[in-house]
Amino acid sequence: MASSGEEPGRGSTDRAGTGTEPAPAAEAVPLDTAEDFEVLEEEEEEEDDLSELPPLEDVARPPAPPREDAQPPERDGGDAPGDPQEWLDVLGSGLLKKKTLVPGQGVDTRPQKGQDVTIRLKATLEDGTVVEEDPALTFTLGDCDVLQALDLCVQLLEMGETALIVSDAKYCYGAQGRSPDIPPNASLTLEVELLAARDAPDLELLSGKEKVQLANRKRERGNYFYQQADYVLAINSYDIALRIIGSNSKVDFSPDEEAELLDVKVKCLNNLAASQLKLDHYKAALKSCNLVLEHQPENIKALFRKGKVLAQQGEYREAIPILKVALKLEPSNKTIHAELSKLVKKHADQRNVETEMYRKMLGNPSASGTPRKCKDKLPWSIPWKWLFGATAIALGGVALSVVIAARN
Repeated sequence: MASSGEEPGRGSTDRAGTGTEPAPAAEAVPLDTAEDFEVLEEEEEEEDDLSELPPLEDVARPPAPPREDAQPPERDGGDAPGDPQEWLDVLGSGLLKKKTLVPGQGVDTRPQKGQDVTIRLKATLEDGTVVEEDPALTFTLGDCDVLQALDLCVQLLEMGETALIVSDAKYCYGAQGRSPDIPPNASLTLEVELLAARDAPDLELLSGKEKVQLANRKRERGNYFYQQADYVLAINSYDIALRIIGSNSKVDFSPDEEAELLDVKVKCLNNLAASQLKLDHYKAALKSCNLVLEHQPENIKALFRKGKVLAQQGEYREAIPILKVALKLEPSNKTIHAELSKLVKKHADQRNVETEMYRKMLGNPSASGTPRKCKDKLPWSIPWKWLFGATAIALGGVALSVVIAARN
């Protein structure tokens, strides 16, 4: 079981795929590289039990315009223009459209957000290539467990309804696509039938293993969004996972289950901090790092990110000791070395600037530090020593005159 937190974009994928590639064998890669998430990979641990989870479906998206007739079932009903209904522009932008092929059981049978829904799914590219088929895909509606196109449209389906959804790449796999079958910026046509909808399980009644599996499912979805550079949705998924882990329970957990839950919590917090850092949410990222360090004071990722957050805020004096601790824990980590060297130099530059500023404030901007000669002294001014001597001589003369006069 890993101790520090698996990084987004590195975990295994669910049965239906979340758009993530299976993670390579873990290796001690440096923390936060240019891509920020090639960090101290965890040993592949609890990922295997994710195979039991409902698929995080990754469907495809065909181009909205050409979908003109990706709907064979309606072709024969030409006399009934649009059978049950014509195309519905779901978002009003033309990028996501839905059309009913087989009517459902009524509007009041539509699923609600938070429910677990099961659908039959078939996804095709614009040229008709089938890239996904699942006879019973299950996911939590509204939790971003699947493609946005599905999350947005399934809530509009009636029980038993079959619909055709044409979605722009934006609401499917975006600019990255899904290797090897879905090219970048590909639109998808999704044929969906709503089979069932039921309330999500009561978190208080879940066993330790069930909680770990559910939280890991949300965490991996967050990893997928991080990989897609959609940090807002990544944060949403990590938050959901943390709520699952932190929910009250009426079931007793074994010590091993408690340890597993803590491990998943630490991973979520570490990845949450990384996502928040990407969005420059420094206060939130610092809080996430501190929560990790409360549980694991020597968690290298949390130490590294905390140092990085403080550095981003210009707090080099606080950041440097934290990075030194991280480096002491892993002396061979080149990324920590590089970051620490960079901060030490920045701190030195900062101190030089502050020193110069103080000198100017004190009226002594000279870099040499030697007292500045008074420049406002007038050329005819008399040195005080001369003035004192002249005064003494004058007083002496007066005293002598008094003495002579007294003798006379």
